Amino acid sequence: MHLIIDGFGGNLHKMENPNAIYQFLDEYPDAIGMTKITSPHVYTYEGQEPKDKGISGFVLIAESHISVHTFPEHSYMNVDVFSCKDFDVQRALEEIRTIFSLETVKSWTLARGLEYANPEMAARVTQSERSQLATRF
Repeated sequence: MHLIIDGFGGNLHKMENPNAIYQFLDEYPDAIGMTKITSPHVYTYEGQEPKDKGISGFVLIAESHISVHTFPEHSYMNVDVFSCKDFDVQRALEEIRTIFSLETVKSWTLARGLEYANPEMAARVTQSERSQLATRF
């Protein structure tokens, strides 16, 4: 499952603070039932235009990864939670909304590759895909 989040408004101090982003990435996986397997990596970007500055970071989790990009001058941030297992999307959204005091949150979820988690389903999908390819040629 891939949860894509756009957050607007909120706590600009946290959005422009590398330590706050590090803390978020360090604690968030556990808060949503994921397993962190690396320390967070956080980078500050100073663009040629002051409005382009921001912070980007990611943490690898056993289930895949979580990334965050902030754009404080625009009061905007985005977060991606990519997991090979299902998780509580509403809980994940509420944690982010609360941590960053976001005023508005837009989100999308994508089911990505979950059919391959079940061997029987994977075999049916693979056979179906092969059949479709065979009929094209």
